[in-house]
Amino acid sequence: MKLDTSYEAITNVRILDPESATVSEPTTIRISDDRISSIGGETPTHSGTTLDAEGRFAVPGLIDCHVHVLANTADLGSLGDHSPAYLTVTALNSMQDALRRGFTTLRDAGGADFGLAQAAEEGLFTAPRLFYGGKAISQTGGHADMRAPGASVMDTHQCCPHMGVVCDGVADVRRAARDQLRTGTDHIKLMLSGGVASPTDRVDSTQFSDDEIRAAVEEAAAANRYALGHAYTAKAINRGLRLGVRSIEHGNLLDDESVNLFREHGAFLVPTLVTYERLHADGAANGLPEESQEKVESVLYAGLDALKLADRGGVNIAFGTDLLGGMRGWQSHEFTIRGQVQSAEAVLRSATTTAAKLLQREGELGVIAEGAFADLLLMDTNPLDDIAALGSPEEAIDHVFSRGGLLSV
Repeated sequence: MKLDTSYEAITNVRILDPESATVSEPTTIRISDDRISSIGGETPTHSGTTLDAEGRFAVPGLIDCHVHVLANTADLGSLGDHSPAYLTVTALNSMQDALRRGFTTLRDAGGADFGLAQAAEEGLFTAPRLFYGGKAISQTGGHADMRAPGASVMDTHQCCPHMGVVCDGVADVRRAARDQLRTGTDHIKLMLSGGVASPTDRVDSTQFSDDEIRAAVEEAAAANRYALGHAYTAKAINRGLRLGVRSIEHGNLLDDESVNLFREHGAFLVPTLVTYERLHADGAANGLPEESQEKVESVLYAGLDALKLADRGGVNIAFGTDLLGGMRGWQSHEFTIRGQVQSAEAVLRSATTTAAKLLQREGELGVIAEGAFADLLLMDTNPLDDIAALGSPEEAIDHVFSRGGLLSV
């Protein structure tokens, strides 16, 4: 896979604006390096550097706000036993697969580090833009503590590819947050409740004390970054929102109070509905331990209702998938699932403009505008007419432009 950077303009293209849910008349998009330099004006005369879109729709490059690029298996406890070099290669493959599906930006929610992000940014391999948080922060026995009940030791070496670090107490949490932030992370991840893939915690548990959560949020804010929180139950969600967590991941069991708190704090919800569907169907085949398989049922069917409640309540909703191992090929199916309860424009905004706001990159990502990054898709079908079209990217997407270059295989 490579990027062909020879194109300087895309002509005869109709630009889709997710915010206004409108499509322009055929126009020209000019590209300079990694940016859109101008839109409109006369058609360039050097035909060798232009691509005639033939009236296709230009859609902003998609953003997945919850991935784990190193998680090549659903047995997350085993990741720490793998070679970092091996997992890096699998991450490269998963990132390129996402790019083929039109995801030009990924936010990693635990595992990816500064080295992988640096390699992607420097163009050492063809990849989406990567926003990373390093290792997730967990209490002892929390969602990123992957030790079995009889295990005592956890390898804490920086290069050991566990997805999280375990810490307890305000000082320890503050130190862990600072340690991730010193590597240049774009955010930090907190485990606010139990989860499916961890071996010993209950999904309905709350994790960390108020003071511990507050310490991590303060450290993120001090570095002009933010904290995202893994949480399922309304109790865990609402506590995190009150304490300043910027985005809640999953949120399957939120309630009306949660909706009010999201709006009050301008926070974001990142549902990941497709992962529960696939864990239910394919989790065992992809290494999900038996104790985790039993926990899937507790959140599987609540997610769609939570999404509907949040959508009707005016919550900022961003796109996420959280797929693991061989299930990551279902990434685009999240569009189809969300289309059951949301309008096409709402779903598309979640993967473009709303996601860009969460990443604090409005005007640069998720839009096709002068000065924005030159990340876009060319499609024969307008996804506002049928959002499920994005659920079949191999059929719906004709071309992917990333970092100003045309993707070719």
